[in-house]
Amino acid sequence: MATIKNVAQYIHELLDVDAFKDYAPNGLQVQGKEKLKKIVMGVSATQAFIEAAIEKEADAILVHHGWFWDKEDPRIIGMKHKRLKLLMEHDINLLAYHLPLDAHPELGNNAQLAKVLDIHMEDVMDGQGVGNYGRLEEYMSLEELGQSIEKKLGRKPMLINAGDHAIRRVAWCTGGAQGYIDKAAKAGVDAYISGEISEHTTHTARENGVHYIAAGHHATERYGVQALGEHVAAKFGLLYEFVDIDNPA
Repeated sequence: MATIKNVAQYIHELLDVDAFKDYAPNGLQVQGKEKLKKIVMGVSATQAFIEAAIEKEADAILVHHGWFWDKEDPRIIGMKHKRLKLLMEHDINLLAYHLPLDAHPELGNNAQLAKVLDIHMEDVMDGQGVGNYGRLEEYMSLEELGQSIEKKLGRKPMLINAGDHAIRRVAWCTGGAQGYIDKAAKAGVDAYISGEISEHTTHTARENGVHYIAAGHHATERYGVQALGEHVAAKFGLLYEFVDIDNPA
């Protein structure tokens, strides 16, 4: 039977966790029962997700957005107390992986989003492998690419038009990586795709001639945790299930 220790160690090595300097601890964040039968995956360890995992009889939950972020109030009060109490009462383990899950070349958020959006991956954007460059199968207008993304992600993206050029070469990084548009612009891509948008993102896109697509933080990060969970479940003979707690952001 799989144990939390064995599963956590396997994921640690698989995602090369030690290679990343992150904003929160990666790995086992809350310890629960030792032996595992079922793992439930989700994007964020919210109260709604934990309640759903309890209903699914999870022994462990696996998420991309866990707890204990930098500059976060460390006290276990209020919202955090309610969440932790639920996990402790039901003896559920919390496993969370942030940048290591973004970057994995096969199971990661960026790799999995490329599969969903039919983008051919070519290279990474930075030394940690967070973000990628690649190409579409054929040239598309910004509107055509936006419609394709809306259909595949089930969410209407925000499109920032930066010229009349068609799109073939793209860069992308899931979640709140709009700041990487500067790297994308220097690389000479036609468009950059991420999850969120800031006020300055619009100006950077327009002034550098790089179309920008904000496809949703949550919407772009649903796929890595599913791929990782399915992989781990197959490795250890676990039951598994993905629960999507919708988030329009």
